[in-house]
Amino acid sequence: MLRKSWFLIGLIVLTVGTAGCSRTKELEKINRQQAMTIASLNEDLARLNSDLAALQRSKDDLLKTKEDLERKLKAELGGGDLTLTMGDRGVVLTVLDRVLFDSGKAEIKDSAKPTLDKVASILGQDAVDNMIYVEGHTDNVPIRHSGWKSNWELSTARATEVIHRLSDGGGIEPKRLVACGYGEFHPVASNDTAATRQKNRRVEIVVSPRKFGDSTVSDVKASDKKGEGAVVIK
Repeated sequence: MLRKSWFLIGLIVLTVGTAGCSRTKELEKINRQQAMTIASLNEDLARLNSDLAALQRSKDDLLKTKEDLERKLKAELGGGDLTLTMGDRGVVLTVLDRVLFDSGKAEIKDSAKPTLDKVASILGQDAVDNMIYVEGHTDNVPIRHSGWKSNWELSTARATEVIHRLSDGGGIEPKRLVACGYGEFHPVASNDTAATRQKNRRVEIVVSPRKFGDSTVSDVKASDKKGEGAVVIK
């Protein structure tokens, strides 16, 4: 009877010990998992902080670019044919087509070249890794006499001429430049009157927050538009 009792006690001790050991291993596994989770969260936090710092630097670069453009283009901006804004797309310099081109043409006027050269001198020094999107826009009057197939071809040719001036004449690295032709499909005003149609006939030079080498650079959406109705040349 005594021997049986000792056997039962031993069995109980063994069972309790095994259960305790198993529980200890389970706790150790949980602790390891929690440590890995904490380490991963810390890495994510460090990455987010790095991204935020990069975004702030990019914003500061764009603000400087805008200020430099405002200073150097003060006379042109005062005339009303050029406007300068900054938003989610970046710094946007809008130039009415009558400043750059004759009606129905894509050759840059000699009188407009000094203005584009001023722009190029700034963009060649400021935000030097940022992509620059040159976007051509027209009104909705169909092409009849100028020889272009449609407003897409005209708007794209005009944007391409501007990037050639910025690159060939202004020294901006070609890898930063994209030409987009939107035709009449992204108006900023109605096309009901001559005055509002004039607002739609424009070229927009967009200094994007995106940098050359970003995975999104090849996306037509890089200027934060849907890309609908666009012909793009890179």
